[in-house]
Amino acid sequence: MCVYVLFMWYWQKEKIPKYVEFMKDNYPPSFKYEDFGPLFTAKFFNANQWADIFQASGAKYIVLTSKHHEGFTLWGSEYSWNWNAIDEGPKRDIVKELEVAIRNRTDLRFGLYYSLFEWFHPLFLEDESSSFHKRQFPVSKTLPELYELVNNYQPEVLWSDGDGGAPDQYWNSTGFLAWLYNESPVRVTVVTNDRWGAGSICKHGGFYTCSDRYNPGHLLPHKWENCMTIDKLSWGYRREAGISDYLTIEELVKQLVETVSCGGNLLMNIGPTLDGTISVVFEERLRQMGSWLKVNGEAIYETHTWRSQNDTVTPDILWPITVTNLLHTPNS
Repeated sequence: MCVYVLFMWYWQKEKIPKYVEFMKDNYPPSFKYEDFGPLFTAKFFNANQWADIFQASGAKYIVLTSKHHEGFTLWGSEYSWNWNAIDEGPKRDIVKELEVAIRNRTDLRFGLYYSLFEWFHPLFLEDESSSFHKRQFPVSKTLPELYELVNNYQPEVLWSDGDGGAPDQYWNSTGFLAWLYNESPVRVTVVTNDRWGAGSICKHGGFYTCSDRYNPGHLLPHKWENCMTIDKLSWGYRREAGISDYLTIEELVKQLVETVSCGGNLLMNIGPTLDGTISVVFEERLRQMGSWLKVNGEAIYETHTWRSQNDTVTPDILWPITVTNLLHTPNS
C-alpha cells in the first residue's frame, strides 16, 4: 500500500507512450507525481481487519512495504519531510498501526520491506554521478531511516531492496547488519534477505531471493524465498484487472508446494487500494490458502526436504516431508 511507484518510473523516466498519454488525457500539464500524495488517503484502512485476513491465510510472517523506490514512507520518517504518511495523504502511521495489530491479534512475525535507494532523490543522483565515491544519500537518508525503522517498529524480517547499482560499501551494509545482529532490539530474532548492494543478491543474506518470482525448481543449499504476485502482471493494485489476471488457488497451491519442496518460503504479494482496502479477490485467495493449509499444513509447516523434490514417473507429486508425508498437488 503506497503511492504506486512503477507508474512513476514508466511515466517520468521511461516515458512509455501509453502512460504519458494517460497523464496527458486525465491530468493538467502542471500535475506532478508528488500531487498523487494527497489522493492516497487510506481512509478505509483497518489494521485489525488486515491482521485477521493474514492470520486466516495460514501465513507465518508478513512483510509490509514501508518505503519503495519513490521514497514515500508509510511512517512519519524524520528524514522524509513532507513525503510520508503522517505529513501527507493518510496522516497516519500505517507501519505502527499494522505492527500493533499483528502483534496483538496474531502469532505472525512482523516484517518490513525497505528500498535502499530512491529513483529521483537529488542526493542519490549526485552520488551516482560520482560513481558512488560520494555517500551523501546513505549517510543522510538510508541509514538513519533503517535505524529508525528497527528501533521504532522492531521488525523480525528486514527485507531490503533497490541498491540502485551501488555496491554494499556505498550503503555500509555490513556496518548496519553488524549492529542489527549484535546490538539492535531484534538481534536475537531478526532475519534478513540478500539485497544489500550490487553483487550481494543470491550470495549473502539470511535467506536468498535471487530475483522476483524466484523458483529454481531444485533444492538449494541455502534458505531461500519465492517472492511472487497473486496478480500475474503487477505488484500493485490494478483497477482494470480481469479475473483471468489473477492466479487461481490451484495455481497458488502448486507454487507453494513447489517452493517448500525445494527448501523455500513463499511470500505472496497483494496490492491494496489507495483507500487502504484489500480487494475481494486478494482476500478470497488468502482465505482459500488458509483453508487448504488447515487440511494440509502438516505437510508444509516445519518440514524438511527429501532426497527427491520431484520425479519423472509421478510429476504431479512433490516431496516436502515431516517423516513420511506425501503431498499431492491439486487435481492429481
